[in-house]
Parts: sequence; structure tokens; C-alpha cells
Amino acid sequence: MTVKQLSLPELVDACVRLGVPGVGLWREPVQSYGVEATAKLVRDAGLTVTTLCRGGFFTAIDPAEREQALADNRRAIDEAATLGTDTLVLVSGGLPAGSRDLHGARERIADALAELGPYAESHGVRLAIEPLHPMYASDRCVVSTLAQALDLAERFPAHQVGVAVDTYHIWWDDRAPDQIARAGAAGRIHTFQLADWTTPLPEGVLNGRGQIGDGSIDMREWKGYVEAAGYTSPIEVELFNERLWARDGREVLAETAERFVSYVVG
Repeated sequence: MTVKQLSLPELVDACVRLGVPGVGLWREPVQSYGVEATAKLVRDAGLTVTTLCRGGFFTAIDPAEREQALADNRRAIDEAATLGTDTLVLVSGGLPAGSRDLHGARERIADALAELGPYAESHGVRLAIEPLHPMYASDRCVVSTLAQALDLAERFPAHQVGVAVDTYHIWWDDRAPDQIARAGAAGRIHTFQLADWTTPLPEGVLNGRGQIGDGSIDMREWKGYVEAAGYTSPIEVELFNERLWARDGREVLAETAERFVSYVVG
């Protein structure tokens, strides 16, 4: 999504040229290009698919809507397995229209995980609950902190359900470093993602994720937390940003790689 203006072949070619070894994919462009075709494209280029995003949206109350969501998540698991990634990132869903019941919404997430966890395991895929910043609680994700995500994940085996650690969503939470340690001790950090926090946020706030180094987050500090917790898997950069999308995608990808080296690796 950082360079969604690039087609999948363009993205793969740019990654190869820059020496970026893996790519986190979103379902919509994968489905448009074809799941099998995408898997072959990435594999033939010598790249790996680090994660697939996104599953989730489990909070509907209507039985038909809930079954539809579960069916879609089974398809997402199938797609992840075909792409060769072991991690499906979940955006759990916001409050249903007219509801103010956060607790009930979170319990419906747990109910969905109980159904999907074994299915994911049978396909070699792990589910990663991503807590989103509290500003998204009403419409996108009632899971707002790592503690809440882990409270849900720990009801299930770690090889079925873990968490996604994303700097953009948790940098403000002074409990998050301890929760990263908690997740690492249990083997539940399934992916680590980076985006910076810049203000003012754009209207609608969704596409306000800043380029690394442009905002308030000490990326090296957060990298230190996950490494201390035992995380050794790929680190992703995921930016939703209209200004970046309006630029040449190859230029943005090169800039992102340079920022990663400067602000994360050191």
C-alpha cells in the first residue's frame, strides 16, 4: 500500500532493483492480478510475501453478515497460503451501526477467532490481530491497544493467533513496550510494521500515515523493543498517504528504503 500506484509487476521489479527482499501485499490488488499469478510473479523474482492484509471485520451482529465475514476470512487464509506467507493481518472491525457495546464487539471477535484459528492452522497460516489507534475504534477496529489484542490472542494457541505491532497505532501508549515483551515471551509477535505520526491529520484521518523520519516516532527505539522481545522476522513499512501516492512510485519506494536505513537500521 505504500506504493499502491505501482502495478504488482512494477512493484516486484522495483523491489528487486532496490534489494528489498520481501513485500507485504493487500488482497485487492492480488485478487485483481490473480492469486496464483501473483504468487508466481513474486516467487520467480526471488522475493517473499511477508504478510497478507487484511482479514477481519468480525463485529457484525446480523447472522448472515457474520457468516459472510467468516467466509471471506477463509478465502483470505486460502490466499495467504497460496502466496506462501504464514501471516494474515486482521483489522477486527468497528462498532455495528447504532451499537455502543465495545465489550460485545470484542467478544464477537473472539468467537470468530475460535472458528478461524484451526482453519488457518490447517493451511499453515497465523492470524495477527492488529490494534489500531483509538480514533478508529468506532468504525474500523474496537481493538485499540496491544494489551487488548493480546487478551484476545491468548485465548488461542500462539501458532494460531498473535498480534501485529505497528508503530503508527501504538507509539502513544506507555504500556506498549511491556506488552511487546509479553507478546514476544509467548511467541505472538507475528509482524512488525512502521509508519510515522505526523500532524495535522488529513480529513478522514485514514490516509495520515507519515513517511519514516517525518514525524514524532523514534523508530529505532521501537525496533529495539521488538528485537529485545525476540523478534527476528521481516520489518514492514506500511504508509497510507495521498501525497506519497501522487508521486512516482519507484521514487517513493527508493526514498522509503533510504529512510529505513537512516532512521531504523542506523
